[in-house]
Amino acid sequence: MKKKLEGRRYGFLDNTNNGGLIRMKDNQQVAGYSVGIVYIENVHYPMLPGNVVNAYTYDFPVRMKAVPNISNERVFSGDPTILDDVIATAKHMVDKEGVRAICSACGFFGNFHKEVAKELDVPVALSSLVQLPWIRSLLKPGQKIGILTANKSMFTPELLRSCCVEDHIDLIVKDMMNAQQFSAIVEDRGYFDNKKVQEEVVSAACELFENGDDIGAILLECSDMPPYAAAIQEATQVPVFDFITLIKWLHHATTQRPYSGWI
Repeated sequence: MKKKLEGRRYGFLDNTNNGGLIRMKDNQQVAGYSVGIVYIENVHYPMLPGNVVNAYTYDFPVRMKAVPNISNERVFSGDPTILDDVIATAKHMVDKEGVRAICSACGFFGNFHKEVAKELDVPVALSSLVQLPWIRSLLKPGQKIGILTANKSMFTPELLRSCCVEDHIDLIVKDMMNAQQFSAIVEDRGYFDNKKVQEEVVSAACELFENGDDIGAILLECSDMPPYAAAIQEATQVPVFDFITLIKWLHHATTQRPYSGWI
């Protein structure tokens, strides 16, 4: 795919610049999406506003597409047999639907981040964990980053390396796998008490500080945790990063608009 196609429009269109030849990529069927999101097909639990796959989370259009025949377990473990399906799903959104960046709806898709990035000609950020190098650059030397994850047993050095994170000595990781209500997400129970889930997640975030570590920021690995990001921030008084901060960053980088106003 040519990154710059003659006549192709890759910029803001209004009534001052909508004339002239405008070309579409071959076989593109829809337009206007900045970020494409791949998600796990076989899941069953409430997807609240703030969840990556709830469209009301965004004030801009996103394109979502399921990777067929995969489950939490296969994504969490980095099952290499699903890589081709992840690539094919992402390529479909790029080639047929015109998305300008690819993200996902599970931090453990990060197991495939480097491989998928090699195959696409658009920015790829398959896990919220790819924000870690940037978050580090914001903090004072010696400060640590607290991470809430759905499954600590699958939070491996290999996952981090695939997300371009080589050093993990400054990461304080807390697991939500055994939380009574939050575990409904991993176990596909189809329901949970949302008030209690928020209490569990906020409690876990506060526990990150129990050993006296100087934590300068929190990162939420799981795509189901952003609905509780504001409550976590209020309780911990530190910046909170998650999939939504990542997707908004991708969106704004790929949909720059010219400024206008009085001078």
